[in-house]
Amino acid sequence: MEAGKLCHRVEIQNKITPRDPVTGDFLAPAWVEFAKVWAAVEDLSARDMIAAKAGQSQVTGRMVIRYRAGVLPTMRVIHRGETYSIEGPPLADKKSGLEYLTLLVSKGVKDG
Repeated sequence: MEAGKLCHRVEIQNKITPRDPVTGDFLAPAWVEFAKVWAAVEDLSARDMIAAKAGQSQVTGRMVIRYRAGVLPTMRVIHRGETYSIEGPPLADKKSGLEYLTLLVSKGVKDG
C-alpha cells in the first residue's frame, strides 16, 4: 500500500475500567485514546456486503493502518465523528506481516 492512500486521521480507543484511588472501587468504564494514526478508509462494495451478510458478518468497511502492535478487536475506531467497532482480529499484510494492518469494522459499538 502506498503511504499516500493513508489520508484519513483516525483515533483507536481502548476501553478501561478505572479504580477510585480513595476507595479502590471500580468506576464506570471509559474509552481512552490508544493511538491516533493515518488510515485508508473504505466502505465495503455491494458485492462484499452481500458476502458479509451471507456469513452473518456485521462488517461494513475496512481501515488499513501502518502496523502497530497491541491493536485488539475489543478496541474501537473514531473516524469523522463516527464510532466503529473492530470486527475480529486485525489482519496483517501478506508480505512481511509487519507493514500494515487491515481492520474490518462496523458502525456502532458492541456492548460489553
